[in-house]
Amino acid sequence: MTPERRPVALIAGAGPAGLTAAYELLQRTDYHPIVVEATDAIGGIAQTYAWQGNRIDIGGHRFFSKVERVMQWWFNVLPPQGAPAADTAEKGHEIDYAREVTQRSLGAPAPVTKPAPDPERDDLVMLQRPRLSRIFWRGHFFPYPLSITLSVAMRLGLVNTALIALSYLKAQLFPIRDETYLDAFFVNRFGRRLYETFFRGYTQKVWGVPCEQIRADWGAQRVKGLSLTRAVSHAIRDLLSSDFQKRQEERETSLITRFWYPKLGPGQMWEVVAKQVTDAGAELNMRTRVVGVRMDRGRVVSATVEDAAGARREIACDVFFSTMPVRELAAITEPAPPAEVRRVASGLQYRDFVTVGLLLKRLHVKEKGETPAATVPDNWIYVQDAGVDVGRIQVFNNWSPYLVANRADTVWIGLEYFVNEGDRLWAMADDALVRHGIAELEKIGFARAGDVIDGCVLRMPKAYPAYFGTYPELDVVQRWVNGIPNLFLVGRNGMHRYNNQDHSMLTAMLAVDNLVAGRTDDTNLWDVNLEMEYHEEKAPLTPKAADTP
Repeated sequence: MTPERRPVALIAGAGPAGLTAAYELLQRTDYHPIVVEATDAIGGIAQTYAWQGNRIDIGGHRFFSKVERVMQWWFNVLPPQGAPAADTAEKGHEIDYAREVTQRSLGAPAPVTKPAPDPERDDLVMLQRPRLSRIFWRGHFFPYPLSITLSVAMRLGLVNTALIALSYLKAQLFPIRDETYLDAFFVNRFGRRLYETFFRGYTQKVWGVPCEQIRADWGAQRVKGLSLTRAVSHAIRDLLSSDFQKRQEERETSLITRFWYPKLGPGQMWEVVAKQVTDAGAELNMRTRVVGVRMDRGRVVSATVEDAAGARREIACDVFFSTMPVRELAAITEPAPPAEVRRVASGLQYRDFVTVGLLLKRLHVKEKGETPAATVPDNWIYVQDAGVDVGRIQVFNNWSPYLVANRADTVWIGLEYFVNEGDRLWAMADDALVRHGIAELEKIGFARAGDVIDGCVLRMPKAYPAYFGTYPELDVVQRWVNGIPNLFLVGRNGMHRYNNQDHSMLTAMLAVDNLVAGRTDDTNLWDVNLEMEYHEEKAPLTPKAADTP
């Protein structure tokens, strides 16, 4: 008598969404997950790249969510710290330490309670970190998100500040009615003058196209209800209250003051999850890409995968979770999707990403009226100056002291460039890119070439799904996918939506919810991070019994 065959869930991609799907399937179903990852790295854009004992966080990942389900999921994998980190005392960080943590390992019969980990002794731990991001523009630092305070007004100039205020009032009295595109979205929230000063040029640097060509959906997802009025009100409320947890829950994501972060970077979270799911029986195939998806009678029945050596094999599956770019999925599906679906999918566009890691003896930040600084406290610094290509600078020492091999004597930074695959910066040789980055730091007054010890380059294709091209017609793809009951598009590239890590995970969780409930309508996945109300208050996000057919 042969044992009963377990149903197979094929998962394309070992990033946050793909690995969350594998974890949830193992925890809650009988499905056997088979994960295929095209690269040699776990975590997708949330991976952590190791270089000579230093670690690079690609794009920066704050572990904060208004979705309690996601927060508890993270803490179950990496619990919060119970003791100071290596830099807590010297930097004067205020930390809400945990005393005990309760975790339930994948497949374990019961949870285990134990003392909260000490980051100086334990690697499996989440650090609580202060959030500080600022704008560096024309030799001045400005708060990010931007708010108009007396010090900011002095840096902008009092006349300019007055004009910004009048422009903002005009926008409130006479808002642009059509907010289809990003320029109108920003003008309505900040006024035209402030938009043209701080938002227009930088956003074009990020996307490579003018704001009037970018759908406002991106602004709605990234700004999440922020305005000058809200920024000022939050600052006042923080001064009047020390109830950190309550303020965190009530605050827009853009305004959080502290966040959680894995000791060894975001990739550590996904490396741990990958080990847990493989220990529990999932298959994980690295450097293996999906090159064909076969359908029969309206369902996905198998996928052809190809390994690094070029060997191909077909994997039969009962369900297929895809985090691969929509453009690629539609191109390799047989029989081919309808012509309209293929047209929309092929017209979807992406923005690619380059990080230049630089190890320095010290910084040399020239802020007007101040002595050059050897260090800065920021996680991120947004570079608004149009005369340089660099868009942001990460200071990895401030994300976690454990990302830097010799944090006492070196500063480890990442210069972030938003590019298109194959363009001038993408195609530049690594050593030339390092030199280019150093020259740009000198140009804006941020560091000296003589202080640079070494550097490296990391390229990440399709880092950001773009909100132009055929994006306005994405619902055509969505309707096609919703008609295939065993195909789940999840994650950032899987859904062509600029989701944060928590929302990418949530789409995978909801997909498994739907599978367990027998729900074939996946529109709830597409509602994640879509409605503006979602950012203002918590709401139940799991399928209701009444929604199940």
